[in-house]
Amino acid sequence: MLHIYRQITSLRRVRPVVIAQKRENADLFPFQEIRIVETPALHFLRRIWFKQIADRPWQTSPAEVRAIECALTESKAQLLHIYFGHIAVLLRPLIRHWQNPSVVSFHGADVLVDMQKPTYRRATKEMLSLVRRVLVRSDSLRQAVIDLGCAPEKIEIQRTGIPLTEFLFRERSIPGQRQWRLLQAGRLIEKKGLKTTLRAFAKFGKEFPGARLTIAGEGPQLEELQALARELQIDGVVDFAGFVSQEELRELFYEAHIFLHPSETGRDGNQEGVPNSMLEAMASGLPVFATWHGGIPEAVENNISGILVNERDYRALADGLIETAKSPARLPVMGRMASESVAKKFSQAEQTRWLEEIYLREIGR
Repeated sequence: MLHIYRQITSLRRVRPVVIAQKRENADLFPFQEIRIVETPALHFLRRIWFKQIADRPWQTSPAEVRAIECALTESKAQLLHIYFGHIAVLLRPLIRHWQNPSVVSFHGADVLVDMQKPTYRRATKEMLSLVRRVLVRSDSLRQAVIDLGCAPEKIEIQRTGIPLTEFLFRERSIPGQRQWRLLQAGRLIEKKGLKTTLRAFAKFGKEFPGARLTIAGEGPQLEELQALARELQIDGVVDFAGFVSQEELRELFYEAHIFLHPSETGRDGNQEGVPNSMLEAMASGLPVFATWHGGIPEAVENNISGILVNERDYRALADGLIETAKSPARLPVMGRMASESVAKKFSQAEQTRWLEEIYLREIGR
């Protein structure tokens, strides 16, 4: 994930070493200090036993624990940062056995998915008791982790950091001849609310027939979304752009007038922390039309830097878009406020300094 790569490579006061089971996309994400701990031969069978037979959360084997501890020792590691709560649940035997402090960070989906299963919930609570510090990306995630049984004093808010110099503010002009350009970017999955986006855009397009919508990203919902666009008779003005590079995404930001991100809670409990693409769009000067969901209201102030509506309420989203497009003078102000909000609360430089402080404090205890 790009935001994790940005975080690791921006550290200066500590020396990060990455431990992983395999390496992919080395050309896109160059990094030298990587230790590969390969998956054991019986890994697949053990996972089946835990999930299908024992009906309890899978966890690392003694052999895997020894291999990871060896990599930690060779790296002279003083602290272990485990990204994602569900990974930390798997690593409970390692956390129990390793002598140095462990930190876990939650990012969104890893807080609520599978928590309806009593055995997984108990395992998560055990993991939270074992780690020294718990990092979350938003206030809403903080409360969710407390609800899982985490001691509040263990939790630190450590927000997503956005490299502001890569997404410089640019004021958007009000489009002539009703040529509105709307954009959403992200993985094409349920929690991104893309069906709400399409339904709202169909309603918006009846008022502004020159409008176009670009959806950038890949994911399992692509064919379903394309079918919905055809059903709504907007397939001719909706561009499914697929995967785009960071450079291409920046250009899409600067070509757009409004960014959409009407996230919703998935049927499996999957929720957002604070969406990275939304923060990048805001930094560039795009007002955001989104939902009261997860950590989004911590970044988007309703009627100030964007518009917020209830989850799945495409009519309210469309009405907000139509009302704004009919009185567009406030859009440049919204865009500037969006950019200032990200600079104040989500600067990569500031968030990196805060993470380093957490690391050094825990190492020194």
